[in-house]
Amino acid sequence: MHDIRFIRENAEAFDAGLARRGLPPQGADLIALDEARREAVTAVQIAQSRRNEASKLIGAAMAKGDKDGAEAIKAEVAALKEQMPALEAQADELAAKLKAALEIIPNLPGADVPDGGGEEENVEVSRWGDLREFDFTPKEHADIAPALGMDFETGARLSGARFTFLRGGMARLHRALGQFMLDVQTGEHGYAECNPPVLVGDDAMYGTDKLPKFAEDSFSTTNARWLIPTSEVSLTASVMGELLDEAALPLRLTALTLCFRSEAGAAGRDTRGFIRQHQFEKCELVSIVKPEDSEAEHQRMVRAAETILERLNLPYRKLLLCTGDMGFGARKTYDLEVWLPGQGAYREISSCSNTGDFQARRMNTRYRVAGEKRTEFVHTLNGSGLAVGRTLVAVIENYQNADGSVTVPEALRPYMGGITTLNPRSS
Repeated sequence: MHDIRFIRENAEAFDAGLARRGLPPQGADLIALDEARREAVTAVQIAQSRRNEASKLIGAAMAKGDKDGAEAIKAEVAALKEQMPALEAQADELAAKLKAALEIIPNLPGADVPDGGGEEENVEVSRWGDLREFDFTPKEHADIAPALGMDFETGARLSGARFTFLRGGMARLHRALGQFMLDVQTGEHGYAECNPPVLVGDDAMYGTDKLPKFAEDSFSTTNARWLIPTSEVSLTASVMGELLDEAALPLRLTALTLCFRSEAGAAGRDTRGFIRQHQFEKCELVSIVKPEDSEAEHQRMVRAAETILERLNLPYRKLLLCTGDMGFGARKTYDLEVWLPGQGAYREISSCSNTGDFQARRMNTRYRVAGEKRTEFVHTLNGSGLAVGRTLVAVIENYQNADGSVTVPEALRPYMGGITTLNPRSS
């Protein structure tokens, strides 16, 4: 959410930021709407003040025996009382219009974010790992995994497209990945493990910028709750409305949860295989920090995600997203893309974003500056450390063997109960 005071004082800079996002200027319209709102609020205040003043004058007039004067003032008070609801309704309507206009405007990009219209203009920052040289033609996971326990047919029969039933060693490997991620993020990077709800209310979704603009991308229940698209929602909203002590920052939270996405905005993409599912698991990373610490925290978070890929020996590249490819709430985003030899391409496996105070303003989350009375909005960051299903896909493709088996990475073997290889079932 944007600060209307900032827009009033920096209209040109605000519009310049929107232009970098490929959006038309909106500063003048927002300022005009805010001026109308402020005028309406002033009219209400003037009417209230005059009503209170006139009410006191009635008694004074009666005490002087000025009955006619008292009656005239009573008539004025009655007229003001009759006018007040309409004035208040106008002020409320204008405030609602301003809020509705502001809440669908994306965050402004950071100064160091490259300009661009889409993913083809993202900037590659670095690459890690050597691509494996196969002595056979590597296959895509969707061709290997069914014989290893990734049952697309049963998942579709139970729930429809983009649901998958994992069995046996495949299910255990999926669980091992999630546990491994949590252990690394808690034990080595200082994130506190959480087990949050996966059903949340409107306020949590709104505060983390998922509502109202992206309602169609999430699943809702019949009793006004939402299935979280990522535990970013639950973890970040856990400080919604709070005034935090500066000494409590930074807060670093992680959770391994089910996530649910309708994928309404991604129709027709990755319909084959396990990459884009309606239900999936993700190890989420969330940081709540002071404004001056958010850039360093962003780099720290990205490094925490990179660690998982490196421990699994999965080649990847790091991209700085351009203005046209960033998410709605992001001020700056790094994506990690893992190499999939079956596809012969790098594919996204983690996205780490600094939202600045964009979410904090929507949630009204502040911290009290030590030794001072003033408060400031916190900065919030979120990222994947990592998406479990996509990591499973990367393991299958990078560790596949010519006979259709998949070798379990060394880092996961302590979680696998002695299983070192997933072998295809006999027909």
